[in-house]
Amino acid sequence: MTKQFFLRQLSEPAVEADLPIARDLADTLAANLGGCIGMAANMIGERKRIIAFVDGSGEINVMINPEITSAENEYLAEEGCLSLPGKREAKRFRRIEMRWQDEEMQPQSGSFEGWVAQVIQHEVDHCNGVLI
Repeated sequence: MTKQFFLRQLSEPAVEADLPIARDLADTLAANLGGCIGMAANMIGERKRIIAFVDGSGEINVMINPEITSAENEYLAEEGCLSLPGKREAKRFRRIEMRWQDEEMQPQSGSFEGWVAQVIQHEVDHCNGVLI
């Protein structure tokens, strides 16, 4: 199976038994901060709905089963991806509302704006099998 074929598969919901994947994902992102600000679990070979990203204060955040519940102010962004060479255009939104679970499987919700919202959208796309 090719890497792109795997990345185009829909990720499965994560459960409590998948928490080690979330920690591994955060550790992998931390090790790659020089060239990466977000990752999804399928990028490390795990087809689970888990993302990790760097927030505005430089902290790594993990979202389990992230879901975008609303989005505002559409624009075209130019993005790169560790999984693909070069840059591509992608439709993004400047502000998003989210629901997810934290690393204790507790429900969370919040809003994100700007480049953090863009990174989250990119990683949620990965969970949905969408490549830019």
